Amino acid sequence: MTSKIYVGIDVSKCWLEVRVHGTAESKKIGNDAEGLAALVGEMKAVQPQLIVVEATGGYERRAVKALNESGFGVAIANPTRVRRFAEAIGVLAKTDKIDAKVIAYFASVVKPAVNSRRTALEEQLAAFVERRRQLLVEVVAEKNRLSTSSACVREGIEEHVAWIEEKVAQLEAKIQACIIENHNWQTQIEIMESVPGVGPITAATLVAELPELGQLSNKEIAALVGVAPFNKDSGPKRGKRRISGGRSGIRRTLFMSALSAIKCNPVIRPFYESLLKRGKEKKVALVACMRKLLVFLNAMVRKSEAWSPPSA
Repeated sequence: MTSKIYVGIDVSKCWLEVRVHGTAESKKIGNDAEGLAALVGEMKAVQPQLIVVEATGGYERRAVKALNESGFGVAIANPTRVRRFAEAIGVLAKTDKIDAKVIAYFASVVKPAVNSRRTALEEQLAAFVERRRQLLVEVVAEKNRLSTSSACVREGIEEHVAWIEEKVAQLEAKIQACIIENHNWQTQIEIMESVPGVGPITAATLVAELPELGQLSNKEIAALVGVAPFNKDSGPKRGKRRISGGRSGIRRTLFMSALSAIKCNPVIRPFYESLLKRGKEKKVALVACMRKLLVFLNAMVRKSEAWSPPSA
């Protein structure tokens, strides 16, 4: 019986440290076109069951794309999860070679799920959504500066804010153009927008960054996004439940939708008010509304049914 081969890749801006689990040494490859071609050649010779790449602020994307296009199964691992794994097995030192070895071992033990391969249109939509989010952070920062800026620079800040807002509008138009090209996306977005509190940008963000929506159970989707509270109990002690991990970009989007939903959604609003009456903090109640809203959307997309208000 042929043993399965697992590969771990530690990513930096300029280099990829590649380690096949069970081998003595790792190999350093450039994170550029020439290096990626060499990486694909190495993997074709090895034929791994799974390649795990640690997420590194986007520097891993070119390698993941090159490996996906060559037909390899690639999983992108959360760096915190890999670090905790290293600590659990007693590896406290941290270098590129050590990290690659740990990631390869992590791949062989944990066997994380392979990331779905994105089409060119899916990559475009995700890029537009992410760039819009980045620009919104910038415009908020610039508007905050206006309150303390000197009169001599105020005009320049206002011009910059106007420029950013124009770019945001252009990105929103591009997002809509991407959605028009995919009938399934249009259907999902129409379903999600039927829920009071969910607007076109929230729906587009979920389509771009949560392709698992409608394919997982309610508990699984809540845990994936990071809105499921985790227990922290020990013996008689009952610790405070907290959310952790997940996809922060989606949580930020759901947060804004939940703020809207507690004002206008006939299910979310009474749910929020009931939590407050029971003594829950507003922040806790709002997270619960985010989770309930996500569960609604997940169930509706799975059934491909539009939301309907509850009967009186």
